[in-house]
Amino acid sequence: MNADFNNRREIAEEKEADEWLIRVRRYLRVLSIRKKQQFNRRVSIGDLLSERAENAAAYGFGEGTTMYDNVLVLGRVEVGCHTWIGPGCILDGSGGGLRIGDHCSISAGVQIYTHHTVQRSLSMGVEPIGYAPTRIGDGVYLGPNVVVQMGITIGDRTVVGANSFVNRDIGDGLKAFGTPARIRGPVD
Repeated sequence: MNADFNNRREIAEEKEADEWLIRVRRYLRVLSIRKKQQFNRRVSIGDLLSERAENAAAYGFGEGTTMYDNVLVLGRVEVGCHTWIGPGCILDGSGGGLRIGDHCSISAGVQIYTHHTVQRSLSMGVEPIGYAPTRIGDGVYLGPNVVVQMGITIGDRTVVGANSFVNRDIGDGLKAFGTPARIRGPVD
């Protein structure tokens, strides 16, 4: 008799869970339609349920800064005002801190690091992890999938082209691209 009661309870719980899941899916569909109508885009569940400005504010980033829900933030990361941080970015402030200025565009898939484990790996754990702060100036555009190595400074009003690997500093008002990134001249 007890087993029969438990079986009926489990069936009722499964039915309730199924009904709840159906309601959640309907709600997500409504949110998705609204997002498509408002911005003509499809986003992940996290971005349907959160607001990009609130995501940035939760980390203490500057006024007007927005970031997608799936941005990975590690360690001490400071971001100025009115900066856009696209989907799928990695902001690593674990090694001395990462500072991103005002009015920047950090495109989809950008990875900015303040540490690396190269020497630790090659030495079979004898050498320490390498750390150095990384700084991104004001008015910087980092194209999609840019990778910025630890310890780099990118100056104000600088453009770094898509798919570039930045392993040396870039001064103010310059454009750079490539792997490794090379300075190609002043920003037009």
